[in-house]
Amino acid sequence: MSYLELWEKQPMCKPRIEKVTVNMGIGESGDRLLKGEKVLEELTGQKPVRTRAKQTNPAFGIRKKLPIGLKVTLRGKRAEEFLKNAFIAFKAAGKTLYSYSFDERGNFSFGIPEHIDFPGQKYDPEIGTFGMDVCVTLEKPGYRVKRRKISRSRIPKRHQVKKEEAIEYIKTTFNIDIVEEE
Repeated sequence: MSYLELWEKQPMCKPRIEKVTVNMGIGESGDRLLKGEKVLEELTGQKPVRTRAKQTNPAFGIRKKLPIGLKVTLRGKRAEEFLKNAFIAFKAAGKTLYSYSFDERGNFSFGIPEHIDFPGQKYDPEIGTFGMDVCVTLEKPGYRVKRRKISRSRIPKRHQVKKEEAIEYIKTTFNIDIVEEE
């Protein structure tokens, strides 16, 4: 039985997008970080959170706890809409998604080299270009038992998202070609 038949028969077995995390490493604080915030807020529709340096690196002029990056976590409809646009930008950059991008739990990541690859974005010389990493977390209905406070329980192995299942879900939902590893 294929995954598509299984999902039609048992809807609780169909994976869904739990969250999409967008990370943007700027590498410096100041004006460039503010421009990155503006770009990320425009792309996602949410205000980004600043990430701070964990250690000092004098060669790059970075001090501990200095804000050097941005991140946004998207859930629900916003996550799906952003992911559709991100896949369009990913294809526009001439990139392909490989099966080794997926982990054993079905989560995957990919990078977008320039934000101007997104639909509707134009190059502005004052802002420049920013790249970003997109991390997608998949889960099945019923994962709430793992996170709830009262009567917390573990998810059985048979209900966890598998790598092959995640690949099939992304292929069918977003019409993305995924290249198998060689």
